[in-house]
Amino acid sequence: MMSGVPVQPIVDEATKRSSVLWLDVAGAAQPQPMWHLWQDGVAYVVTGGLEQPWPGDALATTAVVLVRSRERQGDLLVRWEAAVAHVEPGTPLWDEVVPVLHAKKMNRVDGEQQPDRWARECTVRSLTPTGLLLDVAATG
Repeated sequence: MMSGVPVQPIVDEATKRSSVLWLDVAGAAQPQPMWHLWQDGVAYVVTGGLEQPWPGDALATTAVVLVRSRERQGDLLVRWEAAVAHVEPGTPLWDEVVPVLHAKKMNRVDGEQQPDRWARECTVRSLTPTGLLLDVAATG
């Protein structure tokens, strides 16, 4: 896994504790909730087919990620910019990430065949922090 920009501790801590991210993508009416996997400083989402819809321009190369608090009724913790890339089936990154996404996914409509369906019908996207923090909640 490659990462060009060190992940800020606030992004890492908030995102790894969240089960849902809110994505704001060019062309979206508003940010949309997305379940995700946070692994090695990158968020991964599965979109399309029977999974969650991508919330904007399908060709977008950047997105804004909003991480909200579960403990404080959804207060914004951090908002960060992500570089968006596709994780292609059959690549080493696919082979590393998809089994973990599969294990994390609740309500698997097709059980153990889910990764095969994702390869045929869905898009797995990586959301890599660019280093640009857009908003950080005040603490204390």
